[in-house]
Amino acid sequence: MLSRLAAAIVPVLGRLAVTADVPRAPEGGAVIVANHTSLADPVVVLAALRRMSIEPVVLCAAGLWRVPLLGGALTREGYVPVRRGTARAAEALTEAEAALRAGRCVLVYGEGCIPPRRDASDAPPQTFRSGPARLAIRAGVPLLPLGQAGARRITSGSVAKQLAGLLTAPLRRPRLHVHLGAPAHLPADTASATDLIRQSVTSAWRTAADRRVATGSRPTN
Repeated sequence: MLSRLAAAIVPVLGRLAVTADVPRAPEGGAVIVANHTSLADPVVVLAALRRMSIEPVVLCAAGLWRVPLLGGALTREGYVPVRRGTARAAEALTEAEAALRAGRCVLVYGEGCIPPRRDASDAPPQTFRSGPARLAIRAGVPLLPLGQAGARRITSGSVAKQLAGLLTAPLRRPRLHVHLGAPAHLPADTASATDLIRQSVTSAWRTAADRRVATGSRPTN
């Protein structure tokens, strides 16, 4: 349901293009790791993955379950709450691992947060957490790096700017690009795997950012 909703909303907010290095997700599940830049990019990423026939389980901040109606929808979709800084924080990896072993793809944001920037430009991913690497290694599944660019043109900056950006996006319809990289199998060492994930996601982000700019610079007839 949430993926269908995202697919309906995103064309109103902007012009989404999706590219991939592989025609489909690998059989048996994979950890999709994306760069995080904006409150809008989860919707953009879900819409892009739906175009590729991927309906992922998503690791989300546990606070979203307190939002009326949304919490129930997240539970029905099989999404996993992340309770950072609590004794139950490790439960997220256990639940995500179960989804992977059931053959689902799991979407994780490598940085674990939105970088504190006020401008609307895109920038390379920052430091990654070790959770995505530990999850993929424990479940024995490959990494699928995902880079997205343009979501900050919908929402970024202060609360007032984010609201203004969201309200004006249907008029501006900024260009959005999501690129899914080829699957990669990770080394057993968590630190090395985390470095490889960041490099792979950064490469996918550069592809998305470059193609977004190239598309925007093409003359129109």
